[in-house]
Order: sequence, then C-alpha cells, then structure tokens
Amino acid sequence: MNTTIDTIYKRRSIRKFEEKPVTHDQLVELVKLAMAAPSASNSQPLEFILTTDLLILSQIRTKMRFANYNAPAAILVLGNPHKAANASGKRFWVQDGSAAIENMLIGAVAMGLGTCWIGVHPVPPFEREVRAIFQLPDHVLPLGIILAGYPAESPEPRTQFDSAAVHWDRYPAE
Repeated sequence: MNTTIDTIYKRRSIRKFEEKPVTHDQLVELVKLAMAAPSASNSQPLEFILTTDLLILSQIRTKMRFANYNAPAAILVLGNPHKAANASGKRFWVQDGSAAIENMLIGAVAMGLGTCWIGVHPVPPFEREVRAIFQLPDHVLPLGIILAGYPAESPEPRTQFDSAAVHWDRYPAE
C-alpha cells in the first residue's frame, strides 16, 4: 500500500479479530488521528473513551445489537456540548464526530489494524445501553463505538461506486 487512496479502498469493516492486544500507544494514536479531523468553526466538541477492559468489551458485545465481535479494544466517540468552543459544536457535533471516526478507520488500516464502526446515535435504546456501560453523564452524547484489533480476515479492497448515484449540476427531473 503506497498511497492514501489505496488505504481508503482497503478500509473495510472487520468483524473477526486476532487474539492479540492493541497497545495503549496505538489507541492514543488513533485518537490523535481523530483529533486531526475538521471541526465546525474549530469548536472541538468531542471526547473519547478508550477501553481494553474485558468486562466493558463483554458488555458491549452482549448489549449492543450489532457489536458481537471479539475485538480486543474499543473507542467510544462522544459529543460534549459543554466542551464545545462555540455554537457550531452544539449544532455539528455529529458531523465532527463522523469525520473523526473516518480518520480513525483509515488510520487503523495504515497501522495494520482493523476496525468496525458501531453506530449508537440517534437510536435511543443504543444510547441508553452505552450510557449505562460507560457511566456517561446526561449532557455527554454517545455517537459511535469503534471496535479495533488485528484483523483475522482480509476482505478485498473495494469501492461501491455507482455512477447512477452521481449527478452533474443539478438533480435530474423525475
């Protein structure tokens, strides 16, 4: 892999992980990549919880409907309106968090790791489960969980490009 474009195509959701730990330094590096993402009006409303705790990972697997994978680490991405530097952070925390997540997903590939993005927001039952697992205060908003580890599967690189979804200048008349 020798370009950013190759890395983007290689990024796939990984659902089978090796029984090999992810290091503290690797998780911190992923969060540094997340914090390099754009933020609306530089509001910086995001926070992160990193975990390799087996009990927490087990709770994620059993309580989150789409997270029953054997990942050895997880990163919870949070929006905190109290932390936001301006009103944009309160309005665009989902976009900021999504850009941060994408940076982590692509960066993980470059680091030899695999990831799976587990959506939490805007599904109230998922949000309640995550709040309970991570003991979140009411004002902190869970966006998603990134499961991370060394991949035990190697899906082929791909794009899902569909020329029928691409329009020039304006949306076509129906």
